Formats: sequence, C-alpha cells, structure tokens
Amino acid sequence: MGLFSGETKSAGSAETRKFHAEYGQLLADGEIIDAGFVVFRDTFLFTNKRLILIDIQGVSGRQIEYLSIPYGSIRKFSVQTGEKFDLNAELKLWIGNDTIPLEKKFNKDVNIYDVQKVLAGHVLK
Repeated sequence: MGLFSGETKSAGSAETRKFHAEYGQLLADGEIIDAGFVVFRDTFLFTNKRLILIDIQGVSGRQIEYLSIPYGSIRKFSVQTGEKFDLNAELKLWIGNDTIPLEKKFNKDVNIYDVQKVLAGHVLK
C-alpha cells in the first residue's frame, strides 16, 4: 500500500480521514494529516507540523513506537532508489546535530518519489 494510490490527496480525503481516525490521538490542536504512507508494518504521517513515524515492533505488533520529528529539525535528507529490477528504495534523514542518519527502507509498493516530494514540500518551506 502506498500513498493513496500514488498521488497526494487533500486533507479531507477518505484516506486521510482513515489516518485521522486511527492516529488522531497523536495530533496536537490544529494539527492535520496532509499525507500518509504505509510501508510494511510501519506508517509515515506527514502533518502540517511534523513527521510522525509509527514503528510497529515485535511479532504480535503490540509494541508501537511513535517518533515525532519537527520539520525544522530535519537538516538534510536523501533518497536512494534501487536498480531497474530491484524496486526497493531507502530514505535517510539527518535530524538535529546527529551525524548518523535515520534510515528507512521502502518496498516497491511505495513510490519513493512521492515520499520525497511530500517531505521536500514540508522541509523546504
């Protein structure tokens, strides 16, 4: 499952409403989900204020980590695509003063260029 069939949807779309229903308790007052991506068991939520990485851990999936990254703390990012026959991709985020990036792998079901476009739209404001 990628970003809503591979294209950005408005904050009022059915897909973003589904993310709001599932993760609305994570949002601050006035915060809305602009876009979301599901990668394997993890979810990337791009809100109007921050990036929320939802990492489902363990076999049972009962342990969940919610990592909140304000866009202003993302210093740089990179996208690495696979070869023509290797459709996996990788996103690296350098956060704050960390010299080691946060790395996330993507499968062929998510268009990494869509992720990069949404991320750039928020980070480069």
